[in-house]
Amino acid sequence: MERESMEFDVVIVGAGPAGLATACRLMQISQDSGQELSVCVVEKGSEVGAHILSGAVFEPKVLGELFSDWKTTGAPLHTAVTHDELFMLGSESASRAMPNALIPKTMHNEGNYIISVGNLARWLAERAEALGVEIFPGFPASELLFNDDNSVKGIIIGDMGIGADGQPKDSYEPGMELHAKYTVFSEGCRGHLGKQLIEKYHLDNGKTPQHYGLGFKEIWKVPAEQHQQGKVVHTGGWPLNDGASGGGFLYHLEDNQVAVGLIIDLNYQNPHLSPFDEFQRYKTHPVISQYLQNGERISYGARAITKGGLNSLPKMSFPGGLIIGCDAGTLNFAKIKGTHTAMKSGMIAAETICHALHAGVEGGKDLDCYQEKFEQSWLQEELYTSRNFGPAMHKFGAYLGGAFNYIDQNWFGGKFPITLRDEHPDHAQMAEVGTYNKIDYPKPDGKLSFDKLSSVYLSNTYHEEDQLCHLRLTDESIPLQVNLVKFDEPAQRYCPAGVYEIVEEAGEKKFMINAQNCIHCKTCDIKDPSQNITWVTPEGGGGPNYPNM
Repeated sequence: MERESMEFDVVIVGAGPAGLATACRLMQISQDSGQELSVCVVEKGSEVGAHILSGAVFEPKVLGELFSDWKTTGAPLHTAVTHDELFMLGSESASRAMPNALIPKTMHNEGNYIISVGNLARWLAERAEALGVEIFPGFPASELLFNDDNSVKGIIIGDMGIGADGQPKDSYEPGMELHAKYTVFSEGCRGHLGKQLIEKYHLDNGKTPQHYGLGFKEIWKVPAEQHQQGKVVHTGGWPLNDGASGGGFLYHLEDNQVAVGLIIDLNYQNPHLSPFDEFQRYKTHPVISQYLQNGERISYGARAITKGGLNSLPKMSFPGGLIIGCDAGTLNFAKIKGTHTAMKSGMIAAETICHALHAGVEGGKDLDCYQEKFEQSWLQEELYTSRNFGPAMHKFGAYLGGAFNYIDQNWFGGKFPITLRDEHPDHAQMAEVGTYNKIDYPKPDGKLSFDKLSSVYLSNTYHEEDQLCHLRLTDESIPLQVNLVKFDEPAQRYCPAGVYEIVEEAGEKKFMINAQNCIHCKTCDIKDPSQNITWVTPEGGGGPNYPNM
């Protein structure tokens, strides 16, 4: 097919904090050096920030490195953290407050802010455009383009107007090719193209398998007397047990709003476990419900997070480009924070690219000098000192793992003379159905707990129904012949949006994919025990439309 094309010096895939920090830093260096640069950012969401979901407590030091004037130019950092609390939940009603002195220092949040990362991305986009960056929301990067020498040439924007039957509709518009000297991939966790690049160039050779969590988040408007602006609450323990781990959070934002969420590690074993229902249970615990009762739930969303850390971090450069942020896995799970690290990885990418272009290095080369710049930055030090945090929790559980991490972080400064490694892929951890009893989840009460469909409604998710399904099965027989038999088809439960169902038609079971419900969390691509589901980009603008998550 003949496609129209556009040429840029740099194309950036994904308008999240990593991609936008890259774009801003590229243009800053360009202006300081007098070296003209054309930079384009494509974003699959209907607008910048539409697909971004994060807790989030934010470390502002990286923002100061990028824009020293952020405090006076409207950056959406309005709620400084006032104090932290950490609870271990022992049962549906029991809890124990952890003394501050026993909390790993990485979980202390003095000087940080409770923010909406989506709103931070919108602000960064404004700054990027003011610097001369072209940003195109609603245009998903669907395919990779390669040069004859096997280096990345750029990307193809997805076609519009392809029907569910694979045939062009009257509204058909072919996608455009975007060519670049260097392409930066910052798609977020389990990026569709980043996944292909890691496999093609063997970027994960010698690394432990990447590890993931599924994070839920809701925003509630609560009575003023239940609100303490700036308060940060973290929890461990209940409702997660029997081979499941993770933790919860509740952050008090401005305007009598709180963000409540639960992160469930995707290495859980019980095939009957429903992450969505675990989150609904979590909100009923007295430590959490005391802030939510008589409040109104106004937003819901879920997103996978990349949490393998330094042990799982792939080589981030390849011929013709770089993979950065959560697409690579720069999140610091010891801090439960990834925004500042993603932004720093993007700033290093910009400096690497500008240095190469200034030195006359031809496009398409492997900028492996990125690794040296990375290792000379505070980002390398931060990820190194947190390298044991996740593996310790996986190996030893919440209590012993927490004790190990306290000793590692507070006594050894993250430099314990042993590196723990978790060599087991998350999808391979699921046990067969006979190993565990089914879980009897309580029915939602409509006050603190809710069903999936009413929750998806709050995510403002929309997809054009007559389009190719963006959830692809490698083998259509596996859901019924393998996953249903061995695991009671766990896609019915691990999906937080009710996308997958087993239905009966004419006395026969059928695996149904309700792709229009998909909130782009990528859990199915990660957790399917047969690795039979591949998430690809739907038509541009499809998916959730988060206002301030």
